[in-house]
Amino acid sequence: MAATINETDDDDGLAVLAIKARITSDPFHVMSSWNESVPYCEWPGIICGGRQHPNRVRALRLPSNGLVGSLAPEIGNLSFLRAILLFNNSFHGEIPGEVSFLSRLRCLHLFNNSFEGEIPPNISRCSNLMELHLGYNNIMGKIPVELGSLSELQCLSLHFNKLMGQIPPSIGNLSSSLDTISAVSNDLSRSIPDSLGQLTRLTFLELSFNNLSGTIPPTIYNSLSSLVVFGVANNLLQGSLPPNLGFSLPNLWSFLFFDNQFHGPIPISVSSMSKLEYIVIGGNSFTRTVDIHFGGLSKLYWLSFYYNHFGSGEANDLKFVNTLTNSSRLTILDLQDNRFGGVLPNSIANLSTQMTNLYLLGNKIIGDILVGIGNLVSLQILCLSNNLLEGNIPTSIGRLQMPQKLYSGGNSFTGPIPSSLGNLTPLIELYLDDNRLQGKLPSIIGKCQYLLRLGLSGNSLHGVIPKEIFDLFTLIVLTLSRNSFSDSLPLEVGQVTNLEILDVSENMLSGEIPSTLGTCTSLEHLFMDGNLFQGSIPSSLSSLRGLQDLGLSHNNFFGLIPKYLGTFKFLQNLNLSFNHLEGEVSVDGVFQNLSAISVKGNNKLCGGIPELHLPACHTQKSKEDGRHHVFKLVVIICGCRGSLCLIFVIVFFIIYGRRKENKESTLFSIGARHFKISYAQLLKAADGFSSANLIGVGSFGSVYKGILNHGETVVVVKILNIRQRGASKSFMVECESLRNIRHHNLVKIIISCSSIDFEGNDFKALVYEFMPGGNLESWLHPHANGIQDDPRNLNLVQRLNIAIDMATALDYLHHRCHMQIIHCDLKPSNILLDRDLIAHLGDFGISKILSKTTSRFQNHTCSIGIKGSIGYIAPELLEMRPAVARNMDAVDTA
Repeated sequence: MAATINETDDDDGLAVLAIKARITSDPFHVMSSWNESVPYCEWPGIICGGRQHPNRVRALRLPSNGLVGSLAPEIGNLSFLRAILLFNNSFHGEIPGEVSFLSRLRCLHLFNNSFEGEIPPNISRCSNLMELHLGYNNIMGKIPVELGSLSELQCLSLHFNKLMGQIPPSIGNLSSSLDTISAVSNDLSRSIPDSLGQLTRLTFLELSFNNLSGTIPPTIYNSLSSLVVFGVANNLLQGSLPPNLGFSLPNLWSFLFFDNQFHGPIPISVSSMSKLEYIVIGGNSFTRTVDIHFGGLSKLYWLSFYYNHFGSGEANDLKFVNTLTNSSRLTILDLQDNRFGGVLPNSIANLSTQMTNLYLLGNKIIGDILVGIGNLVSLQILCLSNNLLEGNIPTSIGRLQMPQKLYSGGNSFTGPIPSSLGNLTPLIELYLDDNRLQGKLPSIIGKCQYLLRLGLSGNSLHGVIPKEIFDLFTLIVLTLSRNSFSDSLPLEVGQVTNLEILDVSENMLSGEIPSTLGTCTSLEHLFMDGNLFQGSIPSSLSSLRGLQDLGLSHNNFFGLIPKYLGTFKFLQNLNLSFNHLEGEVSVDGVFQNLSAISVKGNNKLCGGIPELHLPACHTQKSKEDGRHHVFKLVVIICGCRGSLCLIFVIVFFIIYGRRKENKESTLFSIGARHFKISYAQLLKAADGFSSANLIGVGSFGSVYKGILNHGETVVVVKILNIRQRGASKSFMVECESLRNIRHHNLVKIIISCSSIDFEGNDFKALVYEFMPGGNLESWLHPHANGIQDDPRNLNLVQRLNIAIDMATALDYLHHRCHMQIIHCDLKPSNILLDRDLIAHLGDFGISKILSKTTSRFQNHTCSIGIKGSIGYIAPELLEMRPAVARNMDAVDTA
């Protein structure tokens, strides 16, 4: 009969009860039967046995039972114990040093708990220990040197702890037994000991995510031919890989060297590692071409070369991809952020149909996306961003069955967004930003009901924003900036209540901010700058209390700045500049920080913090007092006699009226978005209109380079020669033409000025964005002005892009503008280039505005004859008004 705990010689039973006493939570009640009514050898988790000692505890097995508590030191009294299996619980406290009394112990499995403290050094007394599993705890300190004396140890598992210091060289003494070392994710430092090369039985060596430095000891490459897993990722290791790597480690199936400082080429001998499944060597400084033939690596599952210096930007950089077609299990191919050039090999379409992740972003890949990309039906993530890809996005991409993330931004894709994207219903993220996509945004994208992020900024999309987009209730990011979307922002925007980022800046949106936007209470970043929005800032936005960034600049907003903006605790950036806002600026919340707000270009604001330099706000009483003082002065003057009184009155009102006129109406603004500037400011900006700043001279005036905003903004100032016949009309025509148009291929007007100079003469000027690339004329005919310029040449692609830019601008002016505008003088000198050689059309001084409803020119346009340069006259003029052909003698060759 089995013994009970009442037996006086039964120390094991008392020890087990002591272990139970340290347990504070037993959610599955595994210890509920641990009492005197049942022999302890029949208790759950207690294993007794042996011929000579049948009542002695040989194993303590309580894994994955949710137990909470500490491990009682009385466990050291279970002297016949061979296995302690307490993994996947919530034990805390230190590992009791009394474990060292268990000389028969073979397996100590304490992983995935919350043990703290250090590894007991005297655990080396457990001379029969074969498996030491302490991973996933909070153990600190160093790895005890004494572990090197555990001659039977086969597995040393210490991963995901807080161990520090060097790996003890004494571990190399376990050459006849040790086959596994796992110390992933600790704080181990210094170099890897050479002595590890003595562990000839080693099959698993994982030291990733530490702070190890130095080089890999050659003995590891040359002696550990049994290695199956070799991982040193995310350390500070350096050096190059040996040429014979593939021959010295023939059994390797996992090679994880990513995020270190390795350099040099990848050895061709890797081609012979037929068992290899994982090659992850990204985040290093490997160089040269990839000459590995992967045809023999049929088991390859994950190939990752990201963030290296592979390739040279040449046509055959990706030829190794052709050898991957035999890797039928290939699931992840990551080649991002290298120097791979050339076109995408056709063989990509023949890669494994099991592929889920394809990363090609950040290279120099040219050409089109392969139509066959749709063959990779299992793709979940496709990253093609930041390459030199062009052409249309193929409709075949709609054949993907399980897409989740599609990134193709930063290329030169043209044409429309394919409607087949609407078939990608599992899509979570879609980024097509910074391309040259055209046409309208297809409403069918609204069928991608799981979409979280949609990025389409920086394209040439136009038309209205489809309300179906706002049926995507899951959206948290929507960026549509830098396009040509028009009309109002749909009321349906209020349906996307999870939205965190909304960016519709730099479009042609008009109307008022929809009040429904206030229901998007998760919004943190809202950008609506650079549109034609009007009305007051609605009170409904007061519910967006989580806003961190709010941009409403360069619109037509008027009225007061809402007080609630000063109560937003998280608001860090507020841009209200260049509107028609008025009244008092708050000093609360974000308004206290000068670097966090911008209210310039709103000339009727007052108050605020002193650093804003706004005028003080006047009460209604002070205004009435001012008017009262003026009335008193008039009464005093009228007290004079006869005609002298009348003269004083007349002179007073003339002076008063002129002062008021000069103060309030000498400056002119084109559209509501542009702020006003004085003659004195322009004079200072262009250094007194000196010859050193003179850029060019035209029929109606001169063009100067200037600097505004305390040296921060470089501009071009076009000064009209008022005495020249037609100059004033040219000024008004250009103002009217640029009043309500906005396109990324048109020169942007910043400011206008209609005032008088210091000599009392009329002064009219337009201020444009500066184009550092100069005009196209200077590129095509660099020495036409007789000055030896630096040699500049445009290649065929650049010339074609400029032609496309101008065609896009004309298409907008002729067909997509509120009023049809004909430029009349499209010539190289009026085509300006920015720093990236993107073309912008300028000089609208003789443009024509055609009413779309009447098909007749408006009265304010010039009608004497056809204007423009010979050879560059708009053909539309002749087509619409054939009678002007008789007036060719009046052609203006400006």
